[in-house]
Amino acid sequence: MSEYLLTIKGNWLFSSRKTKEAITTRALGYLISKYAIIAGIEDISPHDLRHRFGYRMAETVPLHRLAQIMGHDSLDTTMVYVRGTSEDLQTDVEQIAWQ
Repeated sequence: MSEYLLTIKGNWLFSSRKTKEAITTRALGYLISKYAIIAGIEDISPHDLRHRFGYRMAETVPLHRLAQIMGHDSLDTTMVYVRGTSEDLQTDVEQIAWQ
């Protein structure tokens, strides 16, 4: 659960309005589901959002810093965010082909 509950200057990123403490993983999942429905997005989880965050950060943040941000003990774990998707690889191949 702590991987989702980052703090910013000592405050929980996801806190309960009532208790001002960190919300539970279950509550975070509920909120994400609630707003995904409103946005018309299906089948999304806190882990999906974490993965997207890591993938986007990997575009600009050095790997060792990203590992710290994501709370990984091993750079091997962080490497999943550096590997390109099949769409990324196809785009790169097409760019080379047209040069």
